[in-house]
Parts: sequence; structure tokens; C-alpha cells
Amino acid sequence: MSSDSPRQSVIHISPGYRQTEVGVIPEDWEVETLTSVSKEPMQNGVFYEPVRKGSGVKLINVGDLYGPIPIDSDALELFDATQTECERFRVEEGDLLFTRSSVVPSGIAQCNIYWSSKPEPVVFDSHVIRLRPDTRKVLPAYLFRFCVGSLARHYLVSHAKTGTMTTIDQAVLGKCPAILPTKAEQAAIAEALSDADALIASLEELIAKKRQVKQGAMQELLTGRRRLPGFSGDWETKTLFELADRKKELFDDGDWIEAEFLTERGIRLIQTGNIGEGQFTDKESKKYISSESFTKLACKELQFGDILICRLAEPAGRACILPNIGEERIITSVDVTIFRPLNSVADRRYLVSVFNTRQWFEAVNGRCGGSTRTRISRGELGKIEITIPPLPEQTAIAAILSDMDAEITALAAKLAKARQVKQGMMQELLSGRIRLV
Repeated sequence: MSSDSPRQSVIHISPGYRQTEVGVIPEDWEVETLTSVSKEPMQNGVFYEPVRKGSGVKLINVGDLYGPIPIDSDALELFDATQTECERFRVEEGDLLFTRSSVVPSGIAQCNIYWSSKPEPVVFDSHVIRLRPDTRKVLPAYLFRFCVGSLARHYLVSHAKTGTMTTIDQAVLGKCPAILPTKAEQAAIAEALSDADALIASLEELIAKKRQVKQGAMQELLTGRRRLPGFSGDWETKTLFELADRKKELFDDGDWIEAEFLTERGIRLIQTGNIGEGQFTDKESKKYISSESFTKLACKELQFGDILICRLAEPAGRACILPNIGEERIITSVDVTIFRPLNSVADRRYLVSVFNTRQWFEAVNGRCGGSTRTRISRGELGKIEITIPPLPEQTAIAAILSDMDAEITALAAKLAKARQVKQGMMQELLSGRIRLV
């Protein structure tokens, strides 16, 4: 063979595995299609008419497929289906349901499973496709896991029709490959992934409860309805203008930066998208300007610890403290107000907590204007009044709320890790790279 001949890649297949059209799988696994593992032909549901909603039997619509897993039967709306429709479009325990259309390609064929043994009739909407698994071949719980896994998702998204809406029909859905382990291994895989889901659900529930507790604490502590032990003294009402260090002109807007001034490196530009409700986020693509542009535009340089208030929706008034983000020099955009309060009067963490309350956003919204975009001017922002306790009490309240935030953040990190682990488990278990039996 000549040295310039093309090299052929060699796929190493471990003992006990074999090559198939969908990749390397265990020898005792089979490749079927969704049609071949269906007990009966797939079908679309009952035609939805708004005038028939509100009474009758429960109805599964597209939105329910994006909700809890399995579908929450208690949350379904009622629909006045006829007896014939109830018989033809009845949903049974273990049925899989898929969306027929989506605004974005990634949302096509969204799958969920109905898993309720309640003796009540449930039907499904015409924008949904029902698949009834043949339990002689496949366990519904396993097939659901496979249909939300990467192999099935890649096939369904890549074979859908894309236009104004992304759509998929029963024929395309039915041709999707389905890898089937033995029934015993299907059960083990489904149980392992169900356990992972249970952990994720418990963390989500705990985080939701912690956030509710924090919201309750904010309502009590930031309004003075509950005073911390050992603190007394009157609360004062001040405008943001009065709280700012006016001598240093530190209630001011950022700079108007045109696209032509942006560079790949230099002085960091903080954008409105970096400002969350009470938190700084660095998910936005980073933007910079050069030192020459900084001098030419007479930009205002930020300091770590500055409060940044976004004057644009959604929502206007959201604020955060600028943390140390590893940049030497930082500026911000014109739609952001730089607020550096007097340290002798206000605790910055306390103020940001106030800026994350319903009352604050209502006050901001009441002063917003603009014909095309909701925004508040710096002048109107500065006139907003807030009521604050003496500085030591502000600091104590801020510490309590900060501890709550830290706990929620730690739980959120644990949740993200659990989701990541589950994704890895799905990849390994549904491909047979890891065997459970």
C-alpha cells in the first residue's frame, strides 16, 4: 500500500458487544423502532375547542408535557369530550405522549409519560401524539427514558420538518430507533434513572422551600415588622439620592459605548444582562473596550462593591453588587446606574436585598416610561424612597439574608451536579457502556 493511501479507521469492539446502525451495543440488546414496540398505531388526540373547556374529563395538552414527570393528573384542565372521544382518545397508565410541533427545533417531540392508576377518564389534545408501549417487548418506564435520551432526541430533532414551526408526524416518530436491553435490564435502568430523578426533585423542592422562607424573612425584616433581638431605634425614610455619596458623584449612569469601540480585550464592559435580581451573572459573552477608547469617551471606572442598578426591563430596577470578577478595570453601559452609597449610612448588602422586593419593583415600575421599552430614568430612580433601620441593624439583617442566600446557592450547586450526573448516567446506561445486570 502506498504511503499516500487513505487510512481506514479501525473500531475496536469489546467482547460481548456488537456494531449496529446506531453504534456499538451489548450483544444481547436489540435495535427496534418506536413503531415496532407500540401496542397499537400512534395517533393524534381530540380536536381542542376552547368553548368545550372547563368541565368534563381531564385533558392532556402540549403544556402538560413540559411539566412534572410523570404528567401530573391533578393539574390537568377539564374538557367536555363526548363518549366516543373518551373511548378513542383515552390515555392509559404507561402511555407516552409527544408534542407534534414546536416554535424551536429543540422542543420538537417533547416526551412525557402518563403514570396514574386513578379510575378516571383522561384524553389528550390533537397537538399531541400518543404511543402505547407493547409491554411484551418494552417496559413503558424504560422506553420513556430512552425517548428523552440523546440518541432518540438527536434522531427526532434532525428528522423533523422545519419551517415557520418545527413539526413531526407519526411516520417519522415511528421510525426512530429504539435500543432494547433485556426486560430485566430495562427495569434496572429505569429504576436507577428514577432514583436520580427523585434526588433532583427533592433538591428542587428543598430549594423552593428555602426561597419561600427567605422571602418571608425579607418581608418581615426589611419592613420592620420583626425586629432582631438587641436592636432598637427609629427607622428613617430616605431617597436613593440622599443615600448616595454625592460628593464623589456616585449616583451616575454608565457610558454610551457604540459597537465600534468594542474589542476582544482591554477594559471590561458590564452589560445589562450581567445584572440579575440580587446577583451578578457572568453568563453574557464578555465585551471590552480599549484604553484609548476609555480615555476618549471619558468613561467612569467601577469599583468592586459598587451597586449596579439596571434601568431597563425585564425587570427595570434589578440590582446587584459588583463582585471581584478578575478584571483590573471595569466600566458599565448607559442603561446601568452606578450607586455607591455612604458607608456611614447604608449597608450595601442590605440595600440590594431591598432592591429585590416586590415593593421596590412596584415603585420602579410606577416611575418607568418609554414608548417601546420600559425604562426608568436616573432622575426618577434617585427619587425613590426606602425606609432603613440604623446601620448596625442593617448589617445584621444583611448577614442573615446572606447566610440564607449562601445555603440556597450551595443547594443549587448540588442540584446542578445531580443533573449533570444523571445526564452522564443516561449516556452510559442507555448505550450499554455500563451494565446493571
